[in-house]
Amino acid sequence: MINEVCGVLLAAGEGVRLRPLTEVLPKALCPVGNVALLDRGLARFDGLGLPVAVNAAYLKEQIVRHVGDRAHLSVEPAGPLGTSGGVARLRGWIDGRGALVGNADGYLADPAREPGKDVAVMLDGWRGDSVRMLTRPVPPGDTGGFSGRRFAGLSLIPWRYLLRLEEAKADLVRTVWRPAEAAGDLELIAYDGVYIDTGTPADYLAANRHAAGDGNLIAADAEITAPVASSVVGAGARVTAPITRCVVWPGAEVTAPAEDTIFAPGLAPVPAFG
Repeated sequence: MINEVCGVLLAAGEGVRLRPLTEVLPKALCPVGNVALLDRGLARFDGLGLPVAVNAAYLKEQIVRHVGDRAHLSVEPAGPLGTSGGVARLRGWIDGRGALVGNADGYLADPAREPGKDVAVMLDGWRGDSVRMLTRPVPPGDTGGFSGRRFAGLSLIPWRYLLRLEEAKADLVRTVWRPAEAAGDLELIAYDGVYIDTGTPADYLAANRHAAGDGNLIAADAEITAPVASSVVGAGARVTAPITRCVVWPGAEVTAPAEDTIFAPGLAPVPAFG
């Protein structure tokens, strides 16, 4: 069945809630653990052995340049078409296959398994007729989701559902997931690892802290002359004041003490909370 499935990595969104970071860098290219989120997604599809397509719209030139020839590219010239419209635009490339669709801005991590192997259950035993969704339990006190489960970044969609999609702005919740749920076609697949959608500065910081483990993650050529705790520091960054629970992008500079803050070149420090 793996030869009848392709991968689609959605990287066209504007990342409004992550501004001002996404004013200079597409959300899919924001680094987590000093690795662009998009590269983490590509590595996961590579681990599954799937051919992959990436869509781009917002700051599309950066996405196109970053992907290069590593994947098929679909550029949405009039702006993001949403998760459904973006997949519909790729229908000619998908060409009869099922599509494992992932959000490039989602952070997935399972310390017990390598990328790809951690989500291989999404393909195991699939007969090509059901919609599958990778899920985590809905947090206590939260609402929504699907039968007590919450989407965790990946959905497997059969060709018969892809045929219905229109190349217009829409989301997969409305065009695929809810219709599949109503028809009894939706399978909820449990994910045992960590999923963070990185949609806000607080969640983006949480993803980086998880990637760093119990300590720091510091690029070899970063210049550190002050204490650093529970932080991620990128290549060529310069830290001359104490930081705790911070993310310092490549080439950024920290000159005053900070906690729970994100630093990016050319931007004022971005607090994760408040």
